[in-house]
Amino acid sequence: MAKCHRNNVGSIALDHRHTAKNATAGSHFRLLRRLIFDAVSCGSTSRYRYRQRGSDDGDVGDFSSEASHAEKEERSEKRSEKLSDLLNAAEMKMEAEAERKEEALAELKRVVKELREEDLTMRRITAARVRSLAKEDSEARANLAMLGAIPPLVGMLDSEDANSQIASLYALLNLGIGNDANKAAIVKIGTVHKMLKLVESNDSDSSVAEAIVANFLGLSALDSNKPIIGSSGAIPFLVSTLKNLDATKTVSQSQSQVKQDALRALYNLSICQSNVSVVLETDLVWFLVSAMGDMEVSERSLAILSNLVSTPEGRKAISGVRDAIPILVDVLSWTDSPECQEKASYVLMIMAHRTYGDRLAMIEAGVVSSLLELTLVGTTLAQKRASRILECLRVDKGKQVSRSYAANLNLGVSAPICGGSTSSEGGGGGGKGSLVEEEDGMAMSEEKKAVKQLVQQSLQNNMIKIVKRANLRQDFVPSAQIASLTSSSTSKSLPF
Repeated sequence: MAKCHRNNVGSIALDHRHTAKNATAGSHFRLLRRLIFDAVSCGSTSRYRYRQRGSDDGDVGDFSSEASHAEKEERSEKRSEKLSDLLNAAEMKMEAEAERKEEALAELKRVVKELREEDLTMRRITAARVRSLAKEDSEARANLAMLGAIPPLVGMLDSEDANSQIASLYALLNLGIGNDANKAAIVKIGTVHKMLKLVESNDSDSSVAEAIVANFLGLSALDSNKPIIGSSGAIPFLVSTLKNLDATKTVSQSQSQVKQDALRALYNLSICQSNVSVVLETDLVWFLVSAMGDMEVSERSLAILSNLVSTPEGRKAISGVRDAIPILVDVLSWTDSPECQEKASYVLMIMAHRTYGDRLAMIEAGVVSSLLELTLVGTTLAQKRASRILECLRVDKGKQVSRSYAANLNLGVSAPICGGSTSSEGGGGGGKGSLVEEEDGMAMSEEKKAVKQLVQQSLQNNMIKIVKRANLRQDFVPSAQIASLTSSSTSKSLPF
């Protein structure tokens, strides 16, 4: 430090010697001495202060770094604590879930054990408990069946207590909900025959029949059960149930549900081809066609007919019902039920494609105008099916025209032969040939007139129906305008 001060003093002294030429020595010496003192005192002071400040800044930096490190450790500890809490909560939840499952399984074991008791009252109460447990818990259904709940429930059907029978039937019904293995197990153990035997012995108890119908609906949803149930005698029972409910003047809500369940069960069973012959042995087709006016069951009825019409026997049975074709044609105009329109058009399409007599019956029933309307305002599926039916009818009409033309052509060809022979003899055959040609032309013109008139009538009826469906007043489209619209039609617009 002293060396540094000497260097500073020397440099200042040199500066003093250079400046002494322009100023007095005394004043400059005093100034120089002042500057030296200030420089020495300020330099040492500033250097000390710098060191002091530097040391202070270092201490503050060390403290702030230590504080930040402590904060990081604290945050890390908090995160670890939160993670530990979450893991503990998850572990506790898993333990609680496992404990709950163990308790539920223990309860199910106790329930199955009580089903095997000799006391019928206890078994009836336990069957009601099984019904409640299996109603909305799919895991309970599987566990109950695995623990052996199905055989004792089926065994309860042999009891003479109607309440026990009903409790057992509804417990079996809930066990089969959404569980194909349980449905197969219920049928395999011989439950269907016991149910039918139960119906025969409880003719007066409608509650038992309702429970059995519900079971047939659930069990018939499984494909492997369809032929077993169909060959067991369940189909005649379901048909008789429908007829009995239809004969009832006042139908309650539960009876209406039974009717729907019976129709749905018959639909499931009619999907299996081996059951169609069993269905046709009953008068179900007649019942379905007769009940077509009831909107509550029409869609279900048409669905069953859609399954039956796929077989020749089914088509024959439908055609054999009086007014079946006109009734199905009327359904095409049910604008409030597009599903019924689609199913009715399907039945008519299959019958029109297979049987010529059914096509004639459809034409006589006025199907053309209904089909034209359906192609305009029906659903996409109904439009496609209506177009297929119209195509079948058009092909038939073309064949009729071709046969008529061929017959007239044969007449025209044979006439000149006779005329030629007579002309060679007496020259009078030309009049007969021209007469045949005139008759041929008159026949063709009459046929064209008839076809044109049929087309105009069909278009006019269709236009009137469209106007009615648009909720317009009846005089909105005058008859003169309709006539002008249809008068320009040609044979190319023939709908069949």
